[in-house]
Amino acid sequence: MKLSTKGKYGVKALFELALHEGAGPMSLKAISERQGLSEHYLEQLAAPLRKSGLIVSVRGAQGGYVLGRAAGQITVGDIIRVLEGPIGFTDCSVEGEPAPDGAADCVVHGVWEKVTRQIIAVIDGITLADLVEQAHAEQAKHNLTYQI
Repeated sequence: MKLSTKGKYGVKALFELALHEGAGPMSLKAISERQGLSEHYLEQLAAPLRKSGLIVSVRGAQGGYVLGRAAGQITVGDIIRVLEGPIGFTDCSVEGEPAPDGAADCVVHGVWEKVTRQIIAVIDGITLADLVEQAHAEQAKHNLTYQI
């Protein structure tokens, strides 16, 4: 499984919204500038993210986008599924799909299923709130002051 730019950009964009949760809507331009992403590409990702309810658009002069749920309720897996589709390490181990004919007889099929389950466990175990907390911890490490 190789994550495309859709998944990567989507996670970064929603991370940026999570960083500013409660501060009002953010424009795609602001998100693109802060995360170094293509604004045009973000426009394409906004539609499926909006349709899924992960983000909500706010109209008006100060409009933009906000998270559709609390950052602690949106996982990396949620974002990837919306933008990339079902998770699967190989074609014979795609989440939610039956194994192809003959896969059960293949000894290594169990390996790919196990890898897929582990990937799902990791991405479903990380919320946007976790990423924000990690970012704040990293920032605090770099902003240490020493007093004598």
